[in-house]
Amino acid sequence: MPTSRVTYLGDLRTSSIHLQSGSEIISDAPLDNNGKGEAFSPTDTVANGFASCMFTVMGIKAREMGVDFSGSTAEVTKIMAADPRRISEIHVTFEMNVEADEKTKTILERTALTCPVHFSLHPDIKREIVFNWK
Repeated sequence: MPTSRVTYLGDLRTSSIHLQSGSEIISDAPLDNNGKGEAFSPTDTVANGFASCMFTVMGIKAREMGVDFSGSTAEVTKIMAADPRRISEIHVTFEMNVEADEKTKTILERTALTCPVHFSLHPDIKREIVFNWK
């Protein structure tokens, strides 16, 4: 079964429907690439997916450990390169909303780096990941 259905809406905008849940993501070309910048661009969703993926695998491990870091946030910065146009860097800064000992911090930080998106990104994409703990 397919994962999603993407429809081109015109004017450099798409609608992506997750077929299992019905949830929708709208994408728009960015201002620096002929778009309106009114929604996540496709490359924004890649960078955002990286942070979401790290949170997800950390959440699985944290649940096993009895740790709740709900309310934690991540700021994502995507840097583009030209010729060819591509993502050259992704910076993610986590603000972890939990007090944890050093062992727990190390386990969760190392777990974040095992997320499938991390392993799926091209090795030339520079990744800068910072964890700020409460």
